[in-house]
Amino acid sequence: MARPSIVPIALTVDDRIGFTLWAPPWEEDGEEWQAFLGTSEDDRARVHLFPTPAALAAFCRTRTDHDLADHPVWPVVVGLGAADLTPDDDHRYDLDGVYDIAAENPDRWAVEELAATIDIVTRLAECLDVEDDADDELTDPDGGPDVDDDIDLERRADGAVARGGEFGALAELVSRPEIGSLGLGVEAFVGRSGEDAWVGVGNALDDLWEDVLEELGAHLDWTGGGTVSLDDYPSAAEADDEYDEDDDLEDDLEDDAAAARRPAGGATAASAAAAGVSTIARPGRVSAPPAEVAKAAEFWEAVGILPVEVVVPEGAGLTLRCYVEDRARFLGRDGEVFLFDSPEELTRFCRGSEAHDLTEIASWPEVADTTTPPLPADQDRYDLAETSELLAQVADGAGGLVDHRVLAQQVEGVGDIAEYAGLTRVEELLRPDAPLGRAVARGERVPDTPLRAEDAAALRPAWDEVVTEVSGALVFRD
Repeated sequence: MARPSIVPIALTVDDRIGFTLWAPPWEEDGEEWQAFLGTSEDDRARVHLFPTPAALAAFCRTRTDHDLADHPVWPVVVGLGAADLTPDDDHRYDLDGVYDIAAENPDRWAVEELAATIDIVTRLAECLDVEDDADDELTDPDGGPDVDDDIDLERRADGAVARGGEFGALAELVSRPEIGSLGLGVEAFVGRSGEDAWVGVGNALDDLWEDVLEELGAHLDWTGGGTVSLDDYPSAAEADDEYDEDDDLEDDLEDDAAAARRPAGGATAASAAAAGVSTIARPGRVSAPPAEVAKAAEFWEAVGILPVEVVVPEGAGLTLRCYVEDRARFLGRDGEVFLFDSPEELTRFCRGSEAHDLTEIASWPEVADTTTPPLPADQDRYDLAETSELLAQVADGAGGLVDHRVLAQQVEGVGDIAEYAGLTRVEELLRPDAPLGRAVARGERVPDTPLRAEDAAALRPAWDEVVTEVSGALVFRD
């Protein structure tokens, strides 16, 4: 199970785009839960929607009367701005556009977009169906009757939509075999039988989608908990145009910033991590307020040497990494990476006189003298142990709970360590034609492709070997 996180999403319904938050499944007290930003009044659960990420951010800063207030990472979300709460393309769901998608040829993108849209509607229904909860008696995570809590948007993530609840049309829709085939990918719609199945998807949507939207619409709060009005929402077309313009401008600014940071040939280079810090995911084992991490990042980006956290079954620790002529170099010696328990211990070592492979870096004297704590940004945290646990859980039957993108960041970290430490076996296991390499490439092409149980079972032995090899190159220092 992935760490608890909160993800910004956008829903397009009735020619309006609404922004809200989704807490993907997390485990608490032995139970699996998921939730959306919303509340319940008069025995009806509602999801709060907002016309802009800025309006969503303002609500998060000032309100706690909602069902995400006790989520493990809500204190982090409170400090986020509009940019942090702007959904990426993978978390924008056009519920109005499903007919157009179904009318297209069943290519990979059409199949995956339809599958993702129906999946998020199903997750909403799981959390919103209070009639089903009334029938089945809502229980607390500890298994006892829920006598203290109101019915809300936090639900066990059991993947079921009850036929007898408020979402009967959706339950009927997802029970159709053709709709179930969407989860199998584009391969399910190849050949004559696949063409017939794709026609069946369109027919199922023609029969039931309007009813599904009507069921869902009764639970969508377009007032943002009373903070906005319908007049604040532009049409979906206008909002998309504005988003495209902002996205183009953001790409231009990122290109300019990358050019400004890019070192000359042969110079020491930091990784191409942005100075901003992704803060929605729960902090790693070395945690600090997001503002402190962002402030520290300004110094570390400037010197071209970045703090890195590595977690393996033997323990977790901090080190430093830079790039010399595009090759990773760590705080260590003779191919061994030094790890420290805390930012304070790492700082003390940097101020000492022990020789290591970063002392010859031109900016090292600044690192040795700085009082800026070495706080790793989220993109520089590599939790190899958690990835092992996730693969084990998926292989044991939790398929579909995580996607291929879970491998990308971790593989980046182990690849750098393998390069520095000369771990040729790891490099072999990560080759593009090896199972792990193919899985990473798939994650780059289609990031939200669910990781199937059989995929995880095939990857586990290779990943375990990678972790063992990498662990052998780590030296935990006192």
